[in-house]
Amino acid sequence: MSIYVYIFTMALTTYLVRMLPLTLFRKPIKSPFIRSFLHYVPYACLAAMTFPAILTGTGNILSGAAALIVAVALALKGKSLLIVSLGSSAAVLLTDFLLKAIF
Repeated sequence: MSIYVYIFTMALTTYLVRMLPLTLFRKPIKSPFIRSFLHYVPYACLAAMTFPAILTGTGNILSGAAALIVAVALALKGKSLLIVSLGSSAAVLLTDFLLKAIF
């Protein structure tokens, strides 16, 4: 198949996904349940995309888990994004160093 067919198919798919809700739902959504569900969809998608990458991105699931735990703990304490990222990076480095020293 030609690459142009693939490009056209993906363009059509993307267009339909964005256009159909606008044409099907003309009235404002009044249900509090549906509104709250739609409010959390972007956060759920972001978590579903990043969570596996956090655990497997370092090549070692233990260092990824340590980084995740440190990042969640710092974020819950209200630390800035810079502190959270530096803390989780330090956790990865420390965990990898300790694992190489032990094994």
